[in-house]
Formats: sequence, structure tokens, C-alpha cells
Amino acid sequence: MTGPTHALLAALTVAAVLIIIRLVRRGALKAKYSVLWLTVGLVLAVAASVPTLLDRLADRLGIWYQPTLFLLLAIGFLLLVAMHFSYELSRLEKRVRALAEELALLRGPVEGSTSISDLSASPDGTEPGRPQHSDGEPDQERD
Repeated sequence: MTGPTHALLAALTVAAVLIIIRLVRRGALKAKYSVLWLTVGLVLAVAASVPTLLDRLADRLGIWYQPTLFLLLAIGFLLLVAMHFSYELSRLEKRVRALAEELALLRGPVEGSTSISDLSASPDGTEPGRPQHSDGEPDQERD
């Protein structure tokens, strides 16, 4: 890479780190996730400050085209992020389920208290146990 390219990469890295810090201060990004993104910023800063680092590493690994190494590292990083978010999603799903069950247990006695008179009439206003026609009207008792 050329000098101006490294300067651009350094400027973008500084901007990314400043944005991450701003998001954390506003509370839009949790601190535990900011560590992840600040680490990415640090890696990009090292890559920007040492221009031949990726080239030498690609040569040692036997990769002929050096940008392929960068793409390989980016894909690996994104897979790790996806795995981490899947773990977090599973953990939060368990927690939401437990909280929903606890809420249902707490609300059960309050909302489930019905009187006997409420149970004696069916929702359509007819008496329970009385036969009905197919049109929904109760049968007339024959004398």
C-alpha cells in the first residue's frame, strides 16, 4: 500500500475509535461490546502504522495475493461475532422465557380469580349443559 492509503486508513481508524467512544458515552453501545470494537480499531491502527505487516504475514502463510489475507481475517472475525451474538441471543431468550413464566405465575392468582356466578353462564349467554340447535339457538323444552 502507498503512503496516502495508510494515512487514509489511519484517519478512518481514529474516526472509528472516536465514534465508538461517543456511542459508549451516550449509552447507545454497551461497554462489553465496545471492547470488541476498540480491539478491531487497535488491529486496524497497527495495520495502518506498519505497512508491510500484512504483506510479510501473507508471505509466511503462503498466500500469494496479500489482500486475500485481510479478507480471510475479516471473514473469521465476522464468524466469531456471529457466534458471540448467537450465544447472547440464546442467553437472553432463556432469560425472557424465565421472566415470562415468573410473570405468569405472579399474575395467575390476580387475574384468575373468578366467581362461581361467572362460571355458571357460558360466554354466549346460554346455560351450560343445555342442548342447542345447529343455528346456535337453545332447544325448546317440550312438555
